Amino acid sequence: MDQSPALSAAPAREIPATSEAVAEDLALAIHEHRLPPGTKLSEDEVGEIFGVSRTVIRAAFQKLSHDHLIVLKRNRGAFVAQPTAREAREVFEARALLEPRTARSAAERATPADLAALRRHIDDEHAALHAGDMGRALRLSGLFHIEIARIADQDTICEFITSLISRSSLIISLYWQRRTAICESHAHDALLRALADRDGARAEELMKSHLLDLLSSLDLKSAPEASPSLRAALRRD
Repeated sequence: MDQSPALSAAPAREIPATSEAVAEDLALAIHEHRLPPGTKLSEDEVGEIFGVSRTVIRAAFQKLSHDHLIVLKRNRGAFVAQPTAREAREVFEARALLEPRTARSAAERATPADLAALRRHIDDEHAALHAGDMGRALRLSGLFHIEIARIADQDTICEFITSLISRSSLIISLYWQRRTAICESHAHDALLRALADRDGARAEELMKSHLLDLLSSLDLKSAPEASPSLRAALRRD
């Protein structure tokens, strides 16, 4: 079977031999929208793609289910998760509760090395946008937010934010109504300047405004379109 283009964009590596490696590559494909919400994940087909047993695939699916990236339906199999409009609102409301205060804390703690890492995230995001790789740009945008949570040095909150951002990727894939659902570059640049100035109040306000803008860019009244099959999503042209 030809190598899947939906998975070939993952970092080059030997064929994964563990469930953790399979879960990591599948999660990357989901976050970069190469496997859209609703896609059915056949154990046999995914196992053939990765060259591993169904036992390994089942363990990978359990990990992805725990992370809310896929759902396991009895007698039907595994599917990339399709968050409802209600779940979408709840995820962004939770982010709005956590991330502004986290941005304030990050502004108080950011080191020159931290700021340089955030600058690299922004530059990589810009490069992906200019290349038209919207899925990768979206993933990098999420990593920027996770990095701010890491800088804040609040491990438990960082874990929550990481999970929420992972679910946000699926939400944006389903409900976005304009391309600016991907974090606009000026929003991240402004946040970086606030952190560099150690202006916690400004960072908090910018993050709050940024998340509201993200939510407003989603059309939560529209019904998600049907997703392609796994074979179609992974077909090599």
